[in-house]
Amino acid sequence: MNKKRIAIIAVIALILIYLGYSYFSPSSDDAMYLTTKVKKGNFTSEVITSGEAQSTSLKIINGPTNLRKFKLRDIKIQDLVAEGTIVKIGDYVGRLDPSGVNEQIIDERLNLETAESRYTQQQLDTTLTLKQERNTIKDLSFSMEETRLELKQSIYEPPATIKRLEINLEKSERDLKEKLENYNIKKRQANAKMVEVGTQVFKIRKTLNNLLELLESFTIYSDGDGMITYIREWNGSKKKVGSSISPWDPTIASLPDLTKMESKTYANEVDIRKIKKDLSVKVGFDAFPDIEMAGIVTDVANVGENKRGSDIKVFQVSIKLEGSDKNIRPGMTTSNKILTFERKNVLSIPLEAIFSKDSITYVYKKAGFSVTKKQVKIGESNNDSVIITAGLAEEDVVYLNKPEGLDAAQIVTLN
Repeated sequence: MNKKRIAIIAVIALILIYLGYSYFSPSSDDAMYLTTKVKKGNFTSEVITSGEAQSTSLKIINGPTNLRKFKLRDIKIQDLVAEGTIVKIGDYVGRLDPSGVNEQIIDERLNLETAESRYTQQQLDTTLTLKQERNTIKDLSFSMEETRLELKQSIYEPPATIKRLEINLEKSERDLKEKLENYNIKKRQANAKMVEVGTQVFKIRKTLNNLLELLESFTIYSDGDGMITYIREWNGSKKKVGSSISPWDPTIASLPDLTKMESKTYANEVDIRKIKKDLSVKVGFDAFPDIEMAGIVTDVANVGENKRGSDIKVFQVSIKLEGSDKNIRPGMTTSNKILTFERKNVLSIPLEAIFSKDSITYVYKKAGFSVTKKQVKIGESNNDSVIITAGLAEEDVVYLNKPEGLDAAQIVTLN
């Protein structure tokens, strides 16, 4: 009796195993076919991009801003503190190559010596010339006084003698007047020349002082508290020792505000149409896998740009981080999951389960021991799944790959 019961139980178990196997596989020949059930729940679509953390508010540390005045360009950065260095106001940041300024300082010092020598020479020449003119005026004055005395004493002289003395006195007075006028003219000329050479000395000395001040500004100090970050140049590389600054771009480094951060990323032409301003984002950090911060899309570029080293067009996307973390630093690589849309309580299946023919979308649905081609209506999709709006119910079983021998089967259309 016990053996008979055991045999019955074994037969029933075999039948159940066969039925279960038949339910999930159309035949013994297609055991490798994969199936899945229609799921109901929340459906999300995400665009995943890689980006770089940066501060939305930073203070720029500039080199000298008056380089153009001295016709200086492409000044090399001779020294620069390491990126990530914490500095305070007045702390040393870096130094520029002063060779170009030193050459101009040497030239201006030589020019100043020449101008000062010319000024001294002009001063001596002026003194000597005016002294000679004054002596000549004095001699004429004495001569005129002598003639005047002779004229007073000549009352008993012949009229011709008196007339000659009067003529000489008149001539002396005219010469003296002319000499006085010439003296005033030469004095003004001398003053003008002194002003000219003095102005030249002043200009050269001022230029020299400006160059010396410029040389001092080649040593860069921080004008705020924060962490030093390097500035990126037009080609994407960072300014560092050996890089150059120009009158048009004198930036050396920056001090970012670490409480105001964003992720700068790029999306391709296919994904950018899904991304809009104010979408929610989950931002992760490669350096700290345990840190995940919420973010929001703040800007989406309207114009694409070429990806470096490729013909692919990409569009810049800015993502503001909501909150802050002391471990997050500018330049860190970010992983951005941009939530493009979310649907609640909808049916969905993997994209692999969807097939199409003549504009009809259908699936291979498991129906007991058979398989039917069932038309379905689909909605929005993400990288993995698609929403089913009609044609299937929750827990229905569909095939992820195409079963053999069903190409000619008729599609069961929707009413």
